[in-house]
Amino acid sequence: MSIRLVKPTAEYAEDIMAFRAEFAENGEVIDGGSMLENYSSADEWLAHLDEFSNSCPEGFAPSDTFLAVNEDNSVVGIIDCRRHIDLPFLGECGGHIGYSVRKSERRKGHAKEMLRQALDMYRERGIGKVLVTCYVGNTASEKTILANGGVFERETGDSSGHRIKRFWITL
Repeated sequence: MSIRLVKPTAEYAEDIMAFRAEFAENGEVIDGGSMLENYSSADEWLAHLDEFSNSCPEGFAPSDTFLAVNEDNSVVGIIDCRRHIDLPFLGECGGHIGYSVRKSERRKGHAKEMLRQALDMYRERGIGKVLVTCYVGNTASEKTILANGGVFERETGDSSGHRIKRFWITL
């Protein structure tokens, strides 16, 4: 099944909130979801995305968030592409790209394809090297990163004590 990355719009509001609910049911964080879990409506989240795309608050990096939709236009994932990582947390732990695939759509190659398409966007912008990270033990994400050319650099830790693996992908 093929997917494509699209900008989130009100057209996807119902599916965006269903995506959010699926993560909430499982107690999971929506990595790369641009804080979707903090919003009670798609309209509020879409306004937040617009703010972060144009002039985000101090301490945050501007980013472009995309929905990964399948052939029937259903949301299968979310991916956030940060324009820079010149902030302490992003430069050490967060990286350029964060992504999540809903539980019901995992193990279908969506994350691998989402990351591939995001890397094409960075390539088109002339960015030569991208940092992508994952938690130690997140084998699926690690395989996704490696399949897209990731080269392991080192492990680090965040302020919550989570161990994180850092990978660089040269474009």
